[in-house]
Amino acid sequence: QVQLVESGGGLVQAGGSLRLSCAASGRTFSSYRMGWFRQVPGKEREFVGGINWSGGSTYYADSVKGRFTISRDNAKNTVALQMNSLKPEDTAVYYCAARPNSRGGSVYVSREYDYWGQGTQVTVSS
Repeated sequence: QVQLVESGGGLVQAGGSLRLSCAASGRTFSSYRMGWFRQVPGKEREFVGGINWSGGSTYYADSVKGRFTISRDNAKNTVALQMNSLKPEDTAVYYCAARPNSRGGSVYVSREYDYWGQGTQVTVSS
């Protein structure tokens, strides 16, 4: 089992940057594929990006590709989401999520993740 805690959210102007961090408990962080999702009120949780256990493979939603970058540090049990060129439509609560490497199912779907952080608010003003 793993517990996740996000940090780094806040208010930023359009075109600015924020870096979100997710700290995981436990000794087997490398056993999990990590994902970032976001959600606005009244809408389903949306996939933002993901990273495999080693950090050697990353993948992103088209809406953030080229602007957002995911990285992880298995020695520190952390995963980060660097967000550049932010737009007002990026405003949402951002969640990190974890799923065991062995789990099947789509990595782009929130129900395929077993563990979630509490979320951190990102607000981008125009």
